[in-house]
Amino acid sequence: MSELTPRGEGVAGDPAIQRRLEAAWPADLPPSDERELLATGRALLRADATGIGRATWPEVFPDSGTAVAPAFAVARFRIQAAIARRDGRADRAVVHLVWAGMDRGGTFTDLRITDWFFTRAEKKGAATWTWQPRT
Repeated sequence: MSELTPRGEGVAGDPAIQRRLEAAWPADLPPSDERELLATGRALLRADATGIGRATWPEVFPDSGTAVAPAFAVARFRIQAAIARRDGRADRAVVHLVWAGMDRGGTFTDLRITDWFFTRAEKKGAATWTWQPRT
């Protein structure tokens, strides 16, 4: 397998990052769970980095009712690769994201890493994945 693309490769390097991540950590969740977790993990990261959508998760972003300057410019933020995998047990998962963004100071950095942790619980007869703080 080819080496991980060098920093600064841009969007063209993102597929190689995704392939490398998938090869390093093989899939171990049902496809429907993986899709749900990836969608939620991506939305959480976007909300965290850009401020957009924070009100959706008041337990994650308790300050979402106040004006918060985004840490990263929306136009200069992208998720380069993402996977969702079990985190030790069948009822726990982690969404591992590799991303790029330009901060308020104008510094652009790629290959940033964020992990979001979830537990699976029954709610009203249906299983759902719920974000968990890392303690």
